[in-house]
Amino acid sequence: MNSTADETNQTEVLEYGDAVPVTEREQTSSEAELSEAERRPELSRRTKLIGVSLLAVLIVAVGAYFIRNAFLYQDTDDAQVQGHILQLSTRINGQVKGVNVIEGQLVHAGDVLIVIDPKDYQLAVDQAMANLRDAEASAAASHFNVPIASATAFTGLDSAQTAVRNAEAAVAAAEQNQQANEAALQQAQANAARTDSDLARYEQLVKKEDVSRQQYDSAVAAARSNQAAVKSAEAVVAAGRQQVQQARGSLLQAKASLRNAQTAPQQVSMMRARAESLDSQAMERKAQLEQAQLNLGYTIIRSPVTGIVGKRSVEVGENVTVGQELIDVVPLDDIWVTANFKETQLVHMRPGQPVEIKVDAYGSKWKGHVTNLGGGTGSVFSLLPPENATGNYVKVVQRVPVRIDFDRPSSGQFNADGRLKPGLSVEPSVRVR
Repeated sequence: MNSTADETNQTEVLEYGDAVPVTEREQTSSEAELSEAERRPELSRRTKLIGVSLLAVLIVAVGAYFIRNAFLYQDTDDAQVQGHILQLSTRINGQVKGVNVIEGQLVHAGDVLIVIDPKDYQLAVDQAMANLRDAEASAAASHFNVPIASATAFTGLDSAQTAVRNAEAAVAAAEQNQQANEAALQQAQANAARTDSDLARYEQLVKKEDVSRQQYDSAVAAARSNQAAVKSAEAVVAAGRQQVQQARGSLLQAKASLRNAQTAPQQVSMMRARAESLDSQAMERKAQLEQAQLNLGYTIIRSPVTGIVGKRSVEVGENVTVGQELIDVVPLDDIWVTANFKETQLVHMRPGQPVEIKVDAYGSKWKGHVTNLGGGTGSVFSLLPPENATGNYVKVVQRVPVRIDFDRPSSGQFNADGRLKPGLSVEPSVRVR
């Protein structure tokens, strides 16, 4: 039994059923442990060598990356997002009727922000419109009167010219009648003188009774008749003189009327000038209406751009005056970056170079480009520029403001979500080579 147990102890059954003596197994294990112990230092040296190599490669790669970036890029952390702040104010006086927005609200271009009570301005529009209609009616009536006045004036001119000709003819006729009357008077005076002479002779003859009493009476009658004829002719001459004077007076009056009628062109021009004056007055009333309509439109204050409401300085019921600031709107699209680079970083920086902009608030990056380099360092435009003529000069690296504009997408609206706001800190990296 003992021999059997020893045989059992001296042999073991392997995994695949092969029996191996115990002494051989121990010998094989010892050799394996010996060779593994010999290989372990060699493996450790290889591992260290590989690790050192990888570390060296990593250091070289990181160094090359930083050297490459330092060679190709210029960056700064002294940069902020800039933008215009639109300070909306009122252009009229009035009482605020409604405020439709709150601070921080997103508004779009054309949205109604503030409403001022429009009643007074609506009344002004109605009054201006009534004044305009009255002026237009007066101007139209004046234009209608121009041809009527022209026809009347020139008709009067023709009548005055005819009246002058008639008066001249009447004067000529009266003068001719006067000449005839004067001739008749002269003839009557001659007849009277003849009969008077005959009567004187008949008086002497009748005394001598050389002629009959009847002949003497005939001579007396003839002398008296011719004397009466003279008086009648003198009366006719006097009446003729009055007729001549009346005809000449009528001629003078006709000539005066003609001179007045000859101002017809000036009268027509005056009517046209009056019509043009009324046209100008109508235009003035139209301008007043347009101004009243503008003032009415100013009662509604709209957002000029799409942006964020900044500061609101007005409440409902408040009375506002012209120029008073009411609300601030910050545009979302009109923003850029002002980066203050050191003067030693500007050697290779040029407008148009691409920029990668990292926004500290979000950790995300935007693309942009250099627009221009400032006209001077920041210290030059400060309120109190440094004075280096005191003798205590210390050279300090100056910074120059560089404007960087964001690249706008070809489709869609830039900064529609309003994430980019003026004042945010950014870190731009400009590729200068």
